Amino acid sequence: MQAMASKVSVKGVYVRLLFSQQSRQFSGLFPAELVSTNMAAPKESLSCEDFSEFQEKLRLLRTLDDRIVHKLNTTVPTISFAGKVNPTERCKELYESLLEAHGSRDRAIKSCIAQTSKVVTQLRAEREKDADNLTLIKQLRNEQTKLKLMQSELNVEEVVNDRSLKVFNERCRVHYKPPKSQ
Repeated sequence: MQAMASKVSVKGVYVRLLFSQQSRQFSGLFPAELVSTNMAAPKESLSCEDFSEFQEKLRLLRTLDDRIVHKLNTTVPTISFAGKVNPTERCKELYESLLEAHGSRDRAIKSCIAQTSKVVTQLRAEREKDADNLTLIKQLRNEQTKLKLMQSELNVEEVVNDRSLKVFNERCRVHYKPPKSQ
């Protein structure tokens, strides 16, 4: 069962993808431009097997955060255009999109960490039975390294999220106050 893109678009910014337990791949809300039919590779779900691929897909998923200043410039109107658009609604929609993207990436990273942790645990159990198997020891080290790198991605994610929310608050604080529980 492969992950398939849903036809439902959330605020025109994200497309929801499905989770595939059998292929050990997580998916969630992805920027719509990455799920277009023109770009075959990024529409795949987030793979936990290859860390380089995992990191590249995370980079693509961080597109909204990377372009937050541009998005705010096009979302929040200047004084001359203030009457033509509702800045409160625009800021609220952008904030909700940011939260959905942050949550989706956080779940993806944690899902991959959980999967890799299980593999490390299994390899440790196998190593206990066969301590002289060099191939097994090498595989265990590789999985442990991948696990540490994935855990470090949680720290990167926190920095990216904090930066995006700081920029958002600087531009939208006059128009929209996010709920305190967030």
